[in-house]
Parts: sequence; structure tokens; C-alpha cells
Amino acid sequence: MAKQKEEKTNVMRVLEQKGIPYTPHTYPHPEGEAVDGVTVARSLGQDPECVFKTLVARGASGGLYVFDIPVGDSLDLKKAAKAVGEKSIAMIHQKELLPLTGYVHGGCSPVGMKKQYPTVFHETAEIIDTILVSAGKIGYQVELSPADLMALVGAGTADLTV
Repeated sequence: MAKQKEEKTNVMRVLEQKGIPYTPHTYPHPEGEAVDGVTVARSLGQDPECVFKTLVARGASGGLYVFDIPVGDSLDLKKAAKAVGEKSIAMIHQKELLPLTGYVHGGCSPVGMKKQYPTVFHETAEIIDTILVSAGKIGYQVELSPADLMALVGAGTADLTV
């Protein structure tokens, strides 16, 4: 497999600017198409428990929240609402993702969104050595310390999955 030309994404630039060490990864994908997270983890030779997907939801109050969970898991909306002190939350519509975050579906990262929304990682982020998240573009991931990532985005942790 030919290695993709190493391209810097906004996420990589933010990490470098903040002095946070990371390892970039690329994976093959159909042009402009999102690939499911478990497939991404497998193509990178990574444990799906260490590769996290970034989800954006709106609370009953109208506030937006970011949740990062392992790619093979599903977000439990009740647990997520409790974690951020909302009565309820619902996933935002896919068409809202780009205008609200600056990212497309399949390339959403907790780093470098247009606005920093309250962010919560699944509690397992505290016990893994490295975490992989989208580098802000389909086909690109960054691997880094979960503690560095959570400190950068001001995230907490909670049990968020079904």
C-alpha cells in the first residue's frame, strides 16, 4: 500500500503549537467518504478500545456537548445527559456538524473545533496508554497521550456507553 503524502491538518498544527507530542496515522478510504471507526482501527492495526470517535449532541437547554467514546461502542444518551447535567440530550443532525464544528462527518476531532464545547471522554480514556482521535480530516488520525488530549480540550470523563 502506498503511503499517503504526509499532510498537516489543523489538529496537527494545534498540537504542535501547544507542544503536545503526537504520532500521525493515515488510513485508506474512498475519496470523501467516512469509514466506520472499527474499520479505521483495524486498518491501523490498533485496538478499537483505544480509537475514539467524536460525537456532538445538543442538550435540552440548547447547549452543545462533545462526547468521545471508543469506536466500537454506542453513546448512551441518558448517561451522557447526566455527565453534563442536562435533562436530556440528542445527537445533532449531520448537516449541522460542519457549520458548528468546522469538521465533516468521519473527520470530526475534539481538537480545533470552531468553538470549544464542553467535552467528556469515556472513562476508559484514563486507563489506556495512548488514544487515537480524528486529525480533523477523513483518512487522518493522531495518536497521543489521553491526559494531554483531555487537558488540551478541558475534558472530564464519565461512563458514557450502552
